[in-house]
Amino acid sequence: MSTSKMQVKIISDECIKPSSPTPQHLRTHKLSLLDQFIPSIYVPMILFFNPSSSIHPININITTPMRSQLLKQSLSETLTHFHPLAGRIRDSLSIDCNDERARYIEAEVDSNLSQFLNHPDLSFISQFLPGEASWHEAAPGAHVAMMQITNFACGGFVLGAFVSHMVVDGTALSAFFKAWAAATFRYIATPNTPHYIYTKGKFDAPSLFPQNDAYPREATMMALYYRFLKVGNCVTRRIVFDAPALATLKRKAASSTVPNPTRVEVVTALIWKHIMAAFNLKTERNIVQNRSTTLITHAVNLRRRAVPPFSEYTMGNFLSMAAALSQCSTEDNYQKEDNLAHVDDDRDHELGRLAKHVREAISKLDGDFVQSLQGDGTRGLTKFCEPFKEIRETLSRTSADAADGQSLDCIGFSSWCNFGLYEVDFGWGKPSWVSCVGGKRGADEPVYMNMVVLMDTRSGDGVEAWIYLDEQDIAILEHDPHFLAFVSLNPSPLSVAIKTP
Repeated sequence: MSTSKMQVKIISDECIKPSSPTPQHLRTHKLSLLDQFIPSIYVPMILFFNPSSSIHPININITTPMRSQLLKQSLSETLTHFHPLAGRIRDSLSIDCNDERARYIEAEVDSNLSQFLNHPDLSFISQFLPGEASWHEAAPGAHVAMMQITNFACGGFVLGAFVSHMVVDGTALSAFFKAWAAATFRYIATPNTPHYIYTKGKFDAPSLFPQNDAYPREATMMALYYRFLKVGNCVTRRIVFDAPALATLKRKAASSTVPNPTRVEVVTALIWKHIMAAFNLKTERNIVQNRSTTLITHAVNLRRRAVPPFSEYTMGNFLSMAAALSQCSTEDNYQKEDNLAHVDDDRDHELGRLAKHVREAISKLDGDFVQSLQGDGTRGLTKFCEPFKEIRETLSRTSADAADGQSLDCIGFSSWCNFGLYEVDFGWGKPSWVSCVGGKRGADEPVYMNMVVLMDTRSGDGVEAWIYLDEQDIAILEHDPHFLAFVSLNPSPLSVAIKTP
C-alpha cells in the first residue's frame, strides 16, 4: 500500500496522570544553566515496532486493546519518577510540575507496518507524531510531553513523541523511553524472563549547574542560529553508511593527528566536504561568489565527557556546542569536469583535514570544561558562553570578508548515535527502525536551517544521516559520484544488504 492510500486515523486524545502525586517540594522544576541555552521547541523521536521482525512468545496473545491499556498504565507509573514530563511550561526558566498530565494520542492505520518499512516515505513520517515539527517555541502553559501510539492492522505499532527540549535532550528522552519500556515489560514478563532494571530519572542538573539570571538570552541556540534560518523549499534525504563503507572512510581519513577517527567524525567530515562543494557549485552557477566558507556546529553530550561521567538517566540538557570552520574554493570542487583528474590522495587529505577539525573542536569540551560549569557564581556562566562567543566572533570576521566575494554558510550537526534506542523493548520486540522527522516543514512555515542528524542503524555498526537542505543543494549532492560511492539512499530499514563502495 502506498502512503497516498494510507491514512492515520485518530481514535482517542487524552491525558495521562502520574500514578502518584508529585510532592509539594518538587512542584516547581527550575531549569539548569545548560537548559537555559535551549529553546522551548520539541524533541521529536519515532520508534517503529514491527511484529514480523521480532516478537516475544510470552505476549503473542496480547491484543491491541490490552497493549493500549498496559502502555497507559505503565506510562502513568513512569511519569511518577519523571514528574516534569507530566507538567506544563511555566516560563523560560521553570516547569510547573502540577500533574496536569502528559498528552496521549492513539491512532490506527488499516495496513501492515512492514509495507511502510519496505519503502519508507519520509514525507509521511510526521503523521506518526502528536504535532507538527516546528522551529516555533512552545508558549507558557504548553504540555511538556506528548505521545502518539499508532496501531497497525498487523499488530505492529509506532511510538511518536514530542518532549520539550527545555527539560530533555536526546539522551534524556532515550532514558525515559527505557524506563517506560521497563515498566511495561514487568507487567507481562514471566518471573524467569530477563528484563530491564527499572531506573528513575535524576533531576539534579539544576543543583549541578545552577540557573543564572544574568544569562544573555541572545546566546541561546535559536538566537545563534537565527541568522542561518532560510526561507525556501527544504527537502529531506535519508542516507545510510554501512559498516564496510565506514571502515573505508576511517582508513581514508586516518592521519598522524587522528589515527583512529570515529564513525561520527568520518561521516561528519564526508558530509561537510560534499555539502561545501554543493554550496560552492551553486554559487558559481549563480555567479555570486567564487569561494564559500562553511561553519559547522556539533551538539556534544557532556555526560560522557565529565569526570566521572554522569548517568544517562540524569535528565535535562547536558549539551554544549562545538564549532569548526572551513573554506571551499573553486579549486576544491571535485564535481567540475576540469577537476575530475584530482587524485584520490587529495580527496583523502581533505577528508582527513576535516575529520581533524571535528576532533579538535569537540575535544575542547572536556572534563575540565564540564567541571568549570559547575557551582554558583558567574564563573560557570562565563565558561559556558565561551564557545558561543568564539562562534559569534568567527561570524563577525567572516561577515567582514563578504566584500571579498566570500559567502558564509552553516551546517548544524547533531549525533543521536549510541543512545541505545534499538534496545527499547516494551515486551513486543525491539524497534525495527528508529527515525528522525522527514518531509517538508509546514506549508505556513517555509523556514529551515541546513541540518544533519546522525543516528544508529538497526545493526548498530552503521550510521543513518538525515540531511535537511535546500532542494538545489540536495540535487547537487545526489549527483555527486564521490559521495554516492559510500552511501545508500533511503534503503528499507528491514533490508539486510546495504550497498558498499
